[in-house]
Amino acid sequence: MSDVILLAPHDDVAVATRDLVPGESVTTGDGESDGNPTVVVVRDRVPRGHKVALRDLPLGSEVRKYGQVIGRTTRPVPAGSQVHVHNLEMPRMPDVPGASDAASDYAYATEHRELPVPEGERPTFLGYRRADGRVGTRNYVAIVTSVNCSASTARFVADQFRGRALAQFPHVDGVVALTHGSGCGLVPTSEGGRTLLRTLRGYAAHPNVGGVLVLGLGCEMLQVDALVAEAGIPADTLVRRLVIQETGGIRATVRAAVAEIEAMLPELDARRREVCDVSDLVLGLNCGGSDGYSGITANPALGVASDLLVAYGARSVLAETPEVYGAEHLLTRRAVSPEVGRRLIDRIAWWREYAAAGGGTLDNNPSPGNKAGGLTTILEKSLGAVAKAGSADLAAVYQYAEPIDTPGLGFMDTPGYDPVSVTGLVAGGATVVVFTTGRGSVLGCKPSPSIKVATNTAMYLRMHEDMDLNAGRIVDGTASLAEVGREIFDLVLAVASGRETVSEELDLGQDEFQPWLLGTVT
Repeated sequence: MSDVILLAPHDDVAVATRDLVPGESVTTGDGESDGNPTVVVVRDRVPRGHKVALRDLPLGSEVRKYGQVIGRTTRPVPAGSQVHVHNLEMPRMPDVPGASDAASDYAYATEHRELPVPEGERPTFLGYRRADGRVGTRNYVAIVTSVNCSASTARFVADQFRGRALAQFPHVDGVVALTHGSGCGLVPTSEGGRTLLRTLRGYAAHPNVGGVLVLGLGCEMLQVDALVAEAGIPADTLVRRLVIQETGGIRATVRAAVAEIEAMLPELDARRREVCDVSDLVLGLNCGGSDGYSGITANPALGVASDLLVAYGARSVLAETPEVYGAEHLLTRRAVSPEVGRRLIDRIAWWREYAAAGGGTLDNNPSPGNKAGGLTTILEKSLGAVAKAGSADLAAVYQYAEPIDTPGLGFMDTPGYDPVSVTGLVAGGATVVVFTTGRGSVLGCKPSPSIKVATNTAMYLRMHEDMDLNAGRIVDGTASLAEVGREIFDLVLAVASGRETVSEELDLGQDEFQPWLLGTVT
């Protein structure tokens, strides 16, 4: 294991693989383009995962990592110094008042890569084939609430089926109450209303849901019948509706709802998994609690797994628009058409206006935890985040919670806040989510399983009961990027076939249902 990692020739910084102390010498190995190693005497304490300057950087210098600019120095930085928030800032980004003004700043559909289908037998998994042709990886009953006023009632119902209550129905994965803080006081036809309705319909129609109980209060703006109508719910999904004001109040509704679900269970339990092709998978890509290793280990390893899935014809979807900001030019070049690339820039422009309207900017990111882990600017964070997308062409760009209907790599417009982002991916149809983390995020996302991949071994050892796989071995030198990528791919297939993730063992994922709430509330 090298003391530091140089990620691209001519980078100005390297990443420490251990805590560096002043006075010691470190070398980049043979990463420089001329083949000669760079030896640097460390001047400052540089924590593991943080950056050390490889050469003297004058005031105002552009600093490169991954071969891309991540910031500009705010003071002279001698070689061997730590490069972080005290001497590096976000460079001024060009104003983007609208997508049309930004269009000329990007290259579209200029880089294409045909991913070869690996030789040998095609992979399969054991899934639940639904009436509409989609394939689920789980078999849940979902209580979908139309309004926050029915949230407590939904939880009371779901609580009746916790623990050993489903022991006699081993092929039913659980009953999940999908509650939220909206549904009334908003205009259903507004952007916020449409987004919430799209999210709730996506969960009601999800291939991991075999039975759905739609639960409302009765006087809300978003009515139960409107939620079910045009939701595209598969014909074999068992659908029931209850309205608290019509049923006789909370207690009566809980009794009625429990009876409805109990009546569903024998039929749902009779369903069995069948052999399905790998192309039937829909993978959601997300990261949270990122650190300086995220873009070196777990994210590019997930990119390897994503490329394998795409090569076989599956769907894989990147998200978190504020966390590709500054790296979007890498994705527009890979778009299958200029139109797809411009749709991504449309969303970047929308976000810049949205952030400005709230008195902020997109470079408010990274979070304090990200910075403690070694990330300094949103450019650096985004360059590491897009590694999750591998090298496949960008085939589609989706609005939040839109159905993921195009084979290949897609991008969904979501916030960077993990529960909201993953909720959008699952609403779009993601049947498995892989979630990379460097600081130790513990997200679940019922009804889809969440696979947690650690970026570094120290965190994995500290939180191994909450992690499914350790990608830190790439930096440790005990596994290659390709090997860990293949492990993630194999784990996705195993989990899709029914293997429990650690978040499922802990019964996580109900409270993490967090739809993106937009718009005026009156």
